[in-house]
Amino acid sequence: MDATLRVGQHLGIEPDEGVVMTDWIAEHAALTWLAVAVILAVVELLSMDFVLLMFALGALAAAGAAALGAPLWLAVAVFAVVSVALLFLLRPALLQRLHSGPTLATGFSNLVGRNALVLQSVDSRDGRVRIGSDEWSARTSDPQSIEVGVEARVVAIDGATAVVTAVHTEEKS
Repeated sequence: MDATLRVGQHLGIEPDEGVVMTDWIAEHAALTWLAVAVILAVVELLSMDFVLLMFALGALAAAGAAALGAPLWLAVAVFAVVSVALLFLLRPALLQRLHSGPTLATGFSNLVGRNALVLQSVDSRDGRVRIGSDEWSARTSDPQSIEVGVEARVVAIDGATAVVTAVHTEEKS
């Protein structure tokens, strides 16, 4: 009994009519490398770590070599060299670019630096301000008090209290 997997065997084609799977892969090396590249790229979409993407690009280079008639050993060497080179040369730059950029302020920390309208006189102990559409308890960061209707700037958030300073008229213009 021949245990070799043959193309078409599941369709009821007789074993002597089928083509051995390894023969098909050898005869269509460029398509095989291309399929490996696509599979690696799709799996990379799940991880977003750029490791499998480098291997996918290596497989794409090997597909190009195989399409030009390179023997299997040369296609494997192209795959290995290109993949390793991309892992050490391109991947660090991609990761740095991905992780660089501004850190987005989230939660209440994104309120720091915004202007607030004083609703109830604010001193170093208490007061009320409107930040955007929300009303906050507030206090000043210094002994100075800020009167109702004056614009203030949020300098910190301390629990549920906005710490503010008065916006001077020369800063606004």
